[in-house]
Amino acid sequence: MQLVVARIGRAHGIKGEVTVEVRTDEPELRLAPGAVLATDPSSVGPLTIATGRVHSGRLLLRFEGVADRTAAEALRNTLLIAEVDPEELPEDPEEFYDHQLIDLDVVTRDGTAVGRITEVSHLPYQDLLIVARPEGGEVMIPFVTEIVPEIDLEEQRAVIDPPPGLLDEGQAEIASSREDS
Repeated sequence: MQLVVARIGRAHGIKGEVTVEVRTDEPELRLAPGAVLATDPSSVGPLTIATGRVHSGRLLLRFEGVADRTAAEALRNTLLIAEVDPEELPEDPEEFYDHQLIDLDVVTRDGTAVGRITEVSHLPYQDLLIVARPEGGEVMIPFVTEIVPEIDLEEQRAVIDPPPGLLDEGQAEIASSREDS
């Protein structure tokens, strides 16, 4: 099974390094020197990681055969794809691969059906579960423990505890209001 583990950003410096947007919880495993990664577009790869380091909070990688800024810039927006055994599980039991979450049924704590997960959207500050509703449309659910307290892979379901207004805007509560002076 193939998983997207990073997206190449802009070139850094003049020796072929690139910034990467990490899309895996295990970068030390997936993006280590010596790792050979498929690419999207496939015509760019495969790429072998020569070196990696963190600079100012960003991961920088250099690939074998990419020796200058021009070659590094040509890789911009390329997706890096790792081959992963579908039976492999993350080390942390509270972590999940996207393919484990896609197609899970989503229910509330009381068992009310909400829909089915169709996508996991990775944003800079948190992930979102994109859930297709049975009546049409979709809802975006922040993938945080307070809202998604349980993922049951054996039962193929995600249990959510949505705050008022997440599933039905009519139930939204106003947290505070300003009075006109």
